[in-house]
Amino acid sequence: MSDRQVSVTATSGPELRSELDAWLAENWDPEVTVREWWGRLAAAGLSNPTLPEPFGRGWGRAETRVLVDAIRAAEAIGSPAGLGMLLAAPTVLEHGTPEQIERFVPTILNGAESWCQLFSEPGAGSDLAGLQTKAIRDGDEWIITGQKVWTSEGSHADLGMLVARTDPEAPKHRGLTWFAFEMDQDGVEVRPLREMTGRSLFNEVFIDGARVPHANIIGELNDGWRVTNTTLMVERAGIGGSHGLAFAAAHPGSIAGHLDRAAGTFRGKRLALAAGGVGPGTFNQLSAEARARGRDSDALVRQELAAMHIDIELMRLSAVRGRQKSQRTGGEGNLAKLRMTAALRRARSLASTILGADMTLWGDAAATDGVLQEMTVFSPAPSIYGGTDEIQRNILGERVLGLPREPGPDPATPFRELAQNATSW
Repeated sequence: MSDRQVSVTATSGPELRSELDAWLAENWDPEVTVREWWGRLAAAGLSNPTLPEPFGRGWGRAETRVLVDAIRAAEAIGSPAGLGMLLAAPTVLEHGTPEQIERFVPTILNGAESWCQLFSEPGAGSDLAGLQTKAIRDGDEWIITGQKVWTSEGSHADLGMLVARTDPEAPKHRGLTWFAFEMDQDGVEVRPLREMTGRSLFNEVFIDGARVPHANIIGELNDGWRVTNTTLMVERAGIGGSHGLAFAAAHPGSIAGHLDRAAGTFRGKRLALAAGGVGPGTFNQLSAEARARGRDSDALVRQELAAMHIDIELMRLSAVRGRQKSQRTGGEGNLAKLRMTAALRRARSLASTILGADMTLWGDAAATDGVLQEMTVFSPAPSIYGGTDEIQRNILGERVLGLPREPGPDPATPFRELAQNATSW
């Protein structure tokens, strides 16, 4: 590795772009493996520069945007995508021990391990604290039994962010524990679920007597709801577009088989997850399509493009404000998710107006290479995953505005006594 891998010291503006261009010129090579390239990014703190040092650089959106532009100009591929980078790394950094941080975070940043999210269950989606997957201690291990569903990236995950019930006698929010769970073991079965897009981003996972070391508890035993809320807030902020990272189309981890392929193989390819968000690239694409089709003089199209630009600017400015501790309300992640899903609905409607009948065509040979069409078909999903939009509004009402809680059992009721879970244990 060259000296330039640790020499990016500027913080903003043309000087930062100049240093990044120089670093990329020396380090990017389409012939090296994905593993080697991601290792170089991680060693330079550029795999996820929004993380604090020594894992990242503590950058905000402005600096990260400079990096994204430099990577694209160099025709390099971005960082390892996935829930390890977006959710597990921030959660482990917040709640993990020094030993856990050293064990899990570096392998996320260099793409050596992939993560999935083992939260939702058939009977515990929006009411996540009602989950029934149980963990029973056996010496230095816990035995896990239960079913998870809507598990993103479960089919190629090395590890899972598993929330399980470790104390059924405690109230439902207080008897949960967050585990770093090995997926490749006996007793774990992953079944892909095919979506309307034809892809299988989501999965259902059946766990029957699988094991996880006690040392893999992140946070405290039975304090998993607090850790889970960190994961959820990071997820909602991520859905809202606040991370700003450039991701490669290559999957991280040992199972997908991408690590030892040439990095250049993945140049120009896009992530299926790109359909779940709206940003400046979406706006630019819609504007270009409007001009190409002579719709840029249509008053309705122009009005909706202007409104979409405002949506994107509001998301950006809200993310900037959220980095100022003195201005935080505690609902930044919830608001970010609501803004993104509203912007996605606007983009879906606008794309249909501009493309007309071409919106019915599908695949790489269709208009826009099928990108806007897939975005439209996938668009209902972001308003559901990460907690439905209705749940976000409930949280904002109760925790930010101080409105009364919705009617329900006494929060101190032991989980075992709740009627909907009476036969679980």
